[in-house]
Amino acid sequence: MGWNCTTSTTTTASTTSTSPQPLLTPMMAPTISAPVPAPKPWDITDYVVNQGHGVKGLSEMKLPSLPMQFIQPLEERIDASKVVTEECMPVIDMACLDDPKVAESICDAAENWGFFQIVNHGVPIAVLDDVKEATHRFFGLPGSEKRKYSKENSSTNSVRFGTSFTPQAEKSLEWKDYLSLFYVSDDEASTLWPSACKDQVLEYMKRSQVVIRKLLEVLMRRLNVKEIDEKKESLLMGSMRINLNYYPICPNPELTVGVGRHSDVSTLTVLLQDDVGGLHVRGVVHDSWVHVPPVKGSFVVNIGDALQIMSNGRYKSVEHRVIANGSSNRVSVPIFVNPKPSEIIGPLPEVLEEPLYKQVLYSDYVKHFFRKAHDGKNTVEFAKI
Repeated sequence: MGWNCTTSTTTTASTTSTSPQPLLTPMMAPTISAPVPAPKPWDITDYVVNQGHGVKGLSEMKLPSLPMQFIQPLEERIDASKVVTEECMPVIDMACLDDPKVAESICDAAENWGFFQIVNHGVPIAVLDDVKEATHRFFGLPGSEKRKYSKENSSTNSVRFGTSFTPQAEKSLEWKDYLSLFYVSDDEASTLWPSACKDQVLEYMKRSQVVIRKLLEVLMRRLNVKEIDEKKESLLMGSMRINLNYYPICPNPELTVGVGRHSDVSTLTVLLQDDVGGLHVRGVVHDSWVHVPPVKGSFVVNIGDALQIMSNGRYKSVEHRVIANGSSNRVSVPIFVNPKPSEIIGPLPEVLEEPLYKQVLYSDYVKHFFRKAHDGKNTVEFAKI
């Protein structure tokens, strides 16, 4: 409040006179509204990661542009000029596996590409279609249902719903939601896996085990391993994890990735992809990328770090990544065939060469992979001598 000086008329008993006299009257200060706190900005990371809406929740909002949390650095985006079309990944027909030429093709692809596709593998098309449909069904559940399987809420470490890869370690998030299912037993799966997909995933996994074992037998023979006995089985395929991956429609897909550059930590990965496509593999030509076109009824097979280490580098675990899509939702269902977590991995004794890798506890190797963001082939450095 301020004060204003004005004049007034005064009267005395003896005389009446008019003279200016200062009179102080209050002057009100301009009205100032109490400060209104700025609205709290929408925490997209909290919405997507912590509240469990995932990128599917963002996609369904039909945002006009990609949130900054998902914008990748230039060097991590897909550069179309580096995607080559003249390179073609091998597609191998498993119908005549007894033919030595087929076995030779598998081993050659594992050495030179680290990736190949297989057809006529013996898993019925209906089983593949059912597990893709089950994947869509799970991700179509309300967020409140999916959140039951988040890291904070899941009753077991064997079941995990999440988004991106390792959000707490990433500078930029990846445009993918996933449900990860670690197989312990049929009983546990029946009890703890989501009812929307458990039966179809179990059937898919069991039907795939036959071809997985056949592939490993072929690959081992070139490494002088005559048979996969109980000990080798634990080392090569002692545990399995199945992921249901969901890549929803993305605004500005050229600015982000579905999955960043990485190699798998598995022995083998057997991937079922739908007909949308988006998987890119590091090419034979330096710094190039090759798109893996969907082939109806096929599996994409790739060598993981564990087998690269056990083969002493003969079989190659290769970088790969997934692009985001601006027009279609995509699903994929990889089976990660892994050593038992308690196994020590290193070059097999049958590989008679100077070892390039040390002996490491497999669970330590996996922990190293998951505690950081995707970073290309850097994980395998953990095991190098």
